[in-house]
Amino acid sequence: MTLKLKIISAVTLITTLIVLGSMFLWANPTPAPAVKKIRKIVIDAGHGGKDPGCHGQYSYEKNIALDVSKILGENIKRKMSGVQVLYTRESDWYPPLKERHQMANDAKADLFISIHINSSPKRVTTANGTETFVLGLHRTDQKEGAIGEYAGNFVADKGLLDTRDPLNQILIAQYSQTFLASSILLGSYIEKEFQQQGRKSAGVKQKGLEVLAGTAMPAVLVELGFLNNPSEEAMLNSPVGKNKCANAIFFAIQKYRAEVEQTGASRSN
Repeated sequence: MTLKLKIISAVTLITTLIVLGSMFLWANPTPAPAVKKIRKIVIDAGHGGKDPGCHGQYSYEKNIALDVSKILGENIKRKMSGVQVLYTRESDWYPPLKERHQMANDAKADLFISIHINSSPKRVTTANGTETFVLGLHRTDQKEGAIGEYAGNFVADKGLLDTRDPLNQILIAQYSQTFLASSILLGSYIEKEFQQQGRKSAGVKQKGLEVLAGTAMPAVLVELGFLNNPSEEAMLNSPVGKNKCANAIFFAIQKYRAEVEQTGASRSN
């Protein structure tokens, strides 16, 4: 057999395998990746207990994050019918990072929101504003591992998806991409809400954060401001400032929920 014929035969074989794989997927349909209705939200107050996070002149990140998380949770409970709120912590203690995303996965949550406060290397800074993080691509393997392990949370009639199965790898990758796109959508809404309040926004960024990498769902980490900026520290410690931060995230969740559920309804029609 000539080299040309060998190449043609190899291409034909690969094409046949792809077609057969596609036929298998159609013959054994799995629901297309889509974000289901938002029924359960996990709110993660960053740091806690032995880990104070960053600090300003008189306050610590862990306390502000917890206060804003509780305000956000109460807003959701009172104003979003049918949505359950779970907290990774409700007092001053430190849940390890892996326990935080495991809690969300075990609860079959639809959304994970981690609340943090920023800081800069300088003791006192003029840096200010908000930013929201979604998962960096270099941690995709961990994300896909969580999706495979907790597939039963969002794929009908599926338990653990074997990540070694090529067809399952495709499905898991699709869910990973869907969750990332959904996270970016929520993050964009959050930053727009802060901008409408007159806050400076650094936008939505990607970062390989453990609490985001281990979640089998859309997930964001929100930085509410710079605690070593005296004016932002004062704002973040005030009741008005904490409520404004919680409201920005809450209104963004409302808009996100409306969009993804409307999109999901359109797909099912």
